[in-house]
Amino acid sequence: MAFLDRIRECNAHDIARFRPFIVAGQRIGWVRHDLAERLDGFDGVFAVAPDRVALRDEIGGFEARSAAMAEVLAVLRGEGVVPAWRDEVYPVVRRFGDAPLLQMERAGVPVFGIRAFGVHMNGFVRRGSGIEMWIARRSRAKPTFPGMLDNTVAGGQPIGLTLMENLIKECGEEASIPPDLAARAVPAGAVSYMAAVEEGLKPDVQYCFDLELPAGFTPRPNDDEIEEFYLWPIEKVAETVRETAEFKFNCNLVLIDFLIRHGLIAPDDPDYIDIVHGLRQ
Repeated sequence: MAFLDRIRECNAHDIARFRPFIVAGQRIGWVRHDLAERLDGFDGVFAVAPDRVALRDEIGGFEARSAAMAEVLAVLRGEGVVPAWRDEVYPVVRRFGDAPLLQMERAGVPVFGIRAFGVHMNGFVRRGSGIEMWIARRSRAKPTFPGMLDNTVAGGQPIGLTLMENLIKECGEEASIPPDLAARAVPAGAVSYMAAVEEGLKPDVQYCFDLELPAGFTPRPNDDEIEEFYLWPIEKVAETVRETAEFKFNCNLVLIDFLIRHGLIAPDDPDYIDIVHGLRQ
């Protein structure tokens, strides 16, 4: 196994299985062909063609588009097309920071192949022997990736919050990290990928943060998302990423990026350039 295997897993998809999803003249997602045929049944909402699905232009403005999509997703939820409903809304944009064209339920975002954003934080400790990292175990009751390993803190980016506001919120909810400590997290770039999933397509971006934690601090679960935390030597983290599928698939990218930035994957590694390029698809 190799780090490149993890990157390839995050980018496994066949775009020929999808057609563009258009809103306000912009491609903002990808819809599976079988779903496109179902969407043709929503009178007055979509214009469906062999090469695209478009939200009709007469449904104009943020509020009207959001309301129309909410009604569609409610129907699709009842049909089992939209699983793992979250009651959390995401902005729909082509580029982070743009004014959202609409908002939609988080669970529906991959169904329409819309780019989602998230914050992922590596919490680590420096000791004389090197770096140790806090690893989270996802709750076995979670609707997505139950029981898998995760970054110290991670969460999707909802509408109405800045990245740092969201990170501080997630730090408190998932790991009982107080706001003044969470605010010390350092932005460390971003990774991106495009993965086919059961629901559809995830062309997502994850903003990476590093937080050096005091040696005496222990993260504690503060909600039902995380079961427990482990403090691992960074070598064990690297081995687990490289040799197993124990981490939630996209968390591997955040960890590989950390290993690159901290010199733990050396530039003379034969795969080094492919790894660096592969983290940003």
